[in-house]
Parts: sequence; C-alpha cells; structure tokens
Amino acid sequence: MTSYSNMRIKLFADGADLEAIARLAGDPKIKGFTTNPTLMRKSGVTDYEKFSREILKVVTEKPISFEVLSDELGEIRLQARKVASWGSNVNVKVPVVNSVGISNIPAIRELSSEGIKINVTAVFSLMQVFSACQALKDGAPSIVSVFAGRIADAGRDPIPHMKAASAICREASPRIELLWASPRESLNIIHAEEAGADIITVTPDLLSKMKLFGKDLEEFSRETSLMFKNDGEKAGYVL
Repeated sequence: MTSYSNMRIKLFADGADLEAIARLAGDPKIKGFTTNPTLMRKSGVTDYEKFSREILKVVTEKPISFEVLSDELGEIRLQARKVASWGSNVNVKVPVVNSVGISNIPAIRELSSEGIKINVTAVFSLMQVFSACQALKDGAPSIVSVFAGRIADAGRDPIPHMKAASAICREASPRIELLWASPRESLNIIHAEEAGADIITVTPDLLSKMKLFGKDLEEFSRETSLMFKNDGEKAGYVL
C-alpha cells in the first residue's frame, strides 16, 4: 500500500488561485508553492507584481517561486533582483533558455553567486540539467525544474531521464534540489520519489486524488460500477 506519509518527496502546490493558495498555506503536506505567467493569465490576473505580493501575504514562510518576464539577459538580472527582494522565501524562476533558444546560464550563474535563490525552469534535456547545475553549484540554495510531464508528452519515458538528472544534481551540490514539473497523474508522485527527485509540483486535482493512494482495488471496482449505475438512472436511460 502506498502512503504519502512514508515518502520523502516534497509537494509544491502549483497554481494561481489566491483562495486555494491561502487554504493550502496551512496544509502540512504542502512544503512550498510555484506559479508562472501562464497560470496567472488563465486565472485572470492583470497585475503581475500586485498579485505576487498578495500571495506573499498568505505564504509567509514556505518557499514560493515567481518568474522573471524578460527575454534579455540584462533585464533578466534586474527583474530577478527585484523579485528576490519581495521576500526571503522567494525563489526566482529563470528559464534555462529564452524564447529564441539563447542560454540564460550566464545570468543564472551571476544571480546565484549573489545569493539569490534561483529556480531554473523550462528544463528538458540532460545537457540543460548539467549546465544549470554547473551555474548553481557554488551559489545559493536552488532548484532545477525538469518538465518530466512534457518529456512524457514527447513520447519519452521520463523516469530514467529524471534518475539521470538526479545524479547530475547530486554530483554538483547538495544545495541543488531537483523538481519534477508538469505531472500528469497522481502516480507521477511515486515516479518522482523513485527517480530521486526532491520536489514535485501538484495541482489541486492531483492533491485530491492522493486520498486514493493505497485504496483497495476490489472496492474501487465496486464504487466505479455504482457510479455507472447511478448516472444511468439519473439520466433516465432505458434499454
């Protein structure tokens, strides 16, 4: 039987719903938070900084990652310093490459060496993991976010990929944590644990499914049959 209480991996809630974030801030299972411009836009956020500061009023101690918005190295540095100033629990998300594929590693290295806690995001390849770790290894505590779910979307098994990424992070520095990003199902929490990841992001939907961990499959079968029966009756279907 699988139980989260016996697992080592940390759960970071991923989203941009202020009410949900406030509720989860007090949940002992949730060890941190992440968000990004895409999630904020989907939630209808219009003022990036104002909304981020509202989150920090309810997430006062647990780590939370906010992303820079620029595509240019100099501006990334300026924005990262500004975001980091919002709170001591802030990690600054910096994509490993910009939108045209130019590496952001020089900025990541400089910012980390200044003591800014970086979350290197949009990481896919093992070469990107290695480059990020080399930039971070002598700097502040940091996170490398590998988008395992999207790697799976590309038809590649993310588990051996994440095991290799974990080994790279361990070799570089004990201050670097590996994050399994974009999970697709609650089973990915177990996959991330087994692969050696330190953190996995979870949506409210995945959190709700965690209560099924260890559920008896015969009982699950009966409940599923009952669901079909009840829905057929509610719809008034006849044969």
